Amino acid sequence: MAAERQGGGGGRGAAAEENKDHKDGKDNKENERPAGPQPGGLGDSLGLEILQIVKESQQQHGLRHGDFQRYRGYCSRRLRRLRKTLNFKMGNRHKFTGKKVTEEILSDNRYLLLILMDAERAWSYAMQLKQEANTEPRKRFHLLSRLRKAVKHAEELERLCESNRVDAKTKLEAQAYMAYLTGMLRFEHQEWKAAMEAFNKCKTIYEKLANAFTEEQAVLYNQRVEEISPNIRYCAYNIGDQSAMNELMQMRLRSGGTEGLLAEKLEALITQTRAKQAATMSEVEWRGRTVPVKIDKVRIFLLGLADNEAAIAQAENEETKERLFESLLSECRDAIQAVREELKPDQKQREHSLENDSGKVSNIQYLHSYLTYIKLSTAIKRNESMAKSLQKALLQQQHSDEDGKRSPRPQDLIRLYDIILQNLVELTQLPGLEEDKNFQKEIGLKTLVYKAYRCFFIAQSYVLVKKWSEALVLYERVLKYAREVQSGAGAHRNSLKELPDVQDLITQVNAEKYSLQAAAILDANDPHETESPSQVKDGKPLSERFETFCLDPSLVSKQVSLVHFPPGFQPIPCKPLFFDLALNHVTFPPLEDKVEQKAKSGLTGYIKGIFGFKS
Repeated sequence: MAAERQGGGGGRGAAAEENKDHKDGKDNKENERPAGPQPGGLGDSLGLEILQIVKESQQQHGLRHGDFQRYRGYCSRRLRRLRKTLNFKMGNRHKFTGKKVTEEILSDNRYLLLILMDAERAWSYAMQLKQEANTEPRKRFHLLSRLRKAVKHAEELERLCESNRVDAKTKLEAQAYMAYLTGMLRFEHQEWKAAMEAFNKCKTIYEKLANAFTEEQAVLYNQRVEEISPNIRYCAYNIGDQSAMNELMQMRLRSGGTEGLLAEKLEALITQTRAKQAATMSEVEWRGRTVPVKIDKVRIFLLGLADNEAAIAQAENEETKERLFESLLSECRDAIQAVREELKPDQKQREHSLENDSGKVSNIQYLHSYLTYIKLSTAIKRNESMAKSLQKALLQQQHSDEDGKRSPRPQDLIRLYDIILQNLVELTQLPGLEEDKNFQKEIGLKTLVYKAYRCFFIAQSYVLVKKWSEALVLYERVLKYAREVQSGAGAHRNSLKELPDVQDLITQVNAEKYSLQAAAILDANDPHETESPSQVKDGKPLSERFETFCLDPSLVSKQVSLVHFPPGFQPIPCKPLFFDLALNHVTFPPLEDKVEQKAKSGLTGYIKGIFGFKS
């Protein structure tokens, strides 16, 4: 307790945060009775929304960014405010006097909140030490001590909630909270069976609570159940359930990476499992050539490739799919870097093998080309997925006029297809595939497909600015590319199945051509379009055309032209210059007599003056 009291603020930053808390009226509301049944209601029962209070406090005070120290400081300050409000102080400045909340004084649900904040403070300190224990292993002992303290407070909360004064919902939430903290303590002790039992008890209670209330109230309970599920799977795997491993990997892939207590251990477990499988993997076959795989990191990546691709295909939304693509690309870059490090030392050996094999690349170089192919193909799939989502957004934008967020434009799609074409160019330059005619033919057909889509969206951007002739020429270019793909597909139709259908593009372009011709004719016959620009082409500001009436839409825009600013220069009369011309005609009086007298008073006058002689 003493360690928690001393470390509650987190230094100067915590003191500043405390001052900020006191300035806001928000913290004053926290000291009021929390939501829940109050005395005077049905049966005068006390109630406390334990999970809701915990989640809101965590999200608003640091845990959204993983800052456990900030949350711990918040818990300490809230405890002090609650004790002051309830007049339940632990002594004074000079002496500590311990007090316990008993059932006899349990007249306010804020006494329950007091114990809850004690448990949260100990838990947050434990999670803070868990982050620091990565570099300082000795802190793990302190971590376990703080978790035990949190469990002790949770047991006290559960014991008080058994009172007849507390309602049934609060009793169930207290039991679930106690089971959750107990499970986390057993999890850290690696007591898998006890941890699994505690987590299952917590999960069962929250599922029952979720079914008993409305959908809005059940959201928090279902979120907690989803958080607990990976922990239960991990405990089951360590107990001996091998099927739990596949479920853990699928949960990790669907979420794009786990968070919280399980993250590091799950990553280590997956790597360990794949490493065991990788021990039996010695080679890989690609495009008719078998290459030995000796690098462990590459083996692990190739074993998990199929699982990653399956998870991407089963992704429920675009955000999850994008996260999975990024995770796969990151792993692929690491594998390529490992191969690249193996390529550096044997540069001379590879050159010698090129001479002996008549230009055939070495196995390690071919493996590098294979991994690069996977990386570029994944990048193309990711950009194509983003392009499809943007196309859907463009179609929705045409049917509904909504203001607010920045709407997608055809230029965004053009940029994506530019990146795809650049990736295809890099594919054709991979070492070991220059002589593979089938591969070059496939890449050539894919390039034509993406060029057709790129030209289509360039034409769409020209249509928006009413450049009808340029758009029409680009539509013809799209049809040309699409017909080349159809004529050259032949035996490569299987490789083009994953690509967008060019026949749909041809149908869409033909429809757009007719719409474009109709819009061009209407635009040419519209008199308003020709007259209105001529009225404002002079560029005069409003102050210079008060006598002329014209409809100028710029007057209601942010770039309205009212006056010329800064104003232009104008000639003004300057200050006159005076020249003294009379000086040349003035005759000055002679000064020779004065000069001679001054010459006489020389050394003689000086001597006379010394001795006091006067002339």
